[in-house]
Amino acid sequence: MRILVVEDDIKIARALKRGLELASYAVDVEHDGEAGYYAASSVDYDIIITDIMMPKLDGFELIARLREDKITTPIIALTAKSSERDVVSGLDGGANDYVTKPFSYDVLLARVRTLLRAPSVAETALLYSDGLIVDVAGHEVTRLDLKIQLSVREFALLEYLIRNKNRIVSKEKIIAHVWDFDADILPNTVEVFISSLRKKLEKPFPKQPKIIQAVRGLGYSIRSVT
Repeated sequence: MRILVVEDDIKIARALKRGLELASYAVDVEHDGEAGYYAASSVDYDIIITDIMMPKLDGFELIARLREDKITTPIIALTAKSSERDVVSGLDGGANDYVTKPFSYDVLLARVRTLLRAPSVAETALLYSDGLIVDVAGHEVTRLDLKIQLSVREFALLEYLIRNKNRIVSKEKIIAHVWDFDADILPNTVEVFISSLRKKLEKPFPKQPKIIQAVRGLGYSIRSVT
């Protein structure tokens, strides 16, 4: 899943990027509200985390403009301004959540996971498909009680596919949601990672349904019978 961080404090921005990447998210960073607005307007992000006090365009204005443009991406406002009036202003302006500085990464990641849950997904951090269990919070994957070791990027790819279970997602959408701008993406990058996932998720279970299906000319899908 791909996250945009808009934060003018370079150290905080770097720390946020590092922490979120360790949690398997692809992260892009902008350092002022205007740049954040253009990034959020041009890329289909899964979550936006924005500071409030920023140059060129503050967080409140950024959120308001995005909502005026009908961009419904979930937004977390991140700021040192913690008065009740500021919180109300942020939420009324279109933010989905509000986290004050200093903050706990565990709390921030929990807020991110909550906003990423699709309406059809139960209130849990576990995602299911044909005996496969993806523990988003614990970064663990099991199938029929066998623990499967995945790299950070493999985990991110699997999470994106299973969150879009029973839908076909194109290579372009996968790249847009699983890799950030700085990633070195080759023409066959997606195929390589899909192949690796299949070996880990399907090869040990020859009698079980295939987890990932390729749809010629369209992309990939996890189509579950459970």
